[in-house]
Amino acid sequence: MTAEPNSGLHSRRSAITVGAVGAVAAGTILTVSACAPGEEGGDSAQPGSTPTPSAGASLAVLADIPVGEATAVTTPDDQEIIVSRPTETTAAAFSAICTHQSCKVKPEGSELRCPCHGSVFDALTGEVRNGPADRPLPSVPVSVEGGNVVAG
Repeated sequence: MTAEPNSGLHSRRSAITVGAVGAVAAGTILTVSACAPGEEGGDSAQPGSTPTPSAGASLAVLADIPVGEATAVTTPDDQEIIVSRPTETTAAAFSAICTHQSCKVKPEGSELRCPCHGSVFDALTGEVRNGPADRPLPSVPVSVEGGNVVAG
């Protein structure tokens, strides 16, 4: 019995085709997962989940936050929150995770902007100013003690 002259070529061609299809399929899977909630610029928290930093933990110096603005803070237990200064002597805090698709919002003056889909929140209240988010950012309890913003 003699071997078919192109049998080796057929095998190599099949292997290359199967490999190329697999690579394309893998690329598609990676692309889809990169757009999943909690990924691109986001956090693993669910939309609307409320961070609960340890009570009494110092989060920020009130004087470092301009009145009417906010700053992003990572708590001692690695939670992302936004601390704002509504008045000279008060502070408020909110989850930094957008209630739309879990991306991390960024403070810009009196607004908190989601870089992923364009939602805008009020930095002093956490309320939605512009969607697609339709729920406010969850508040985080804070108080001012000795010029510091503390959890609880």
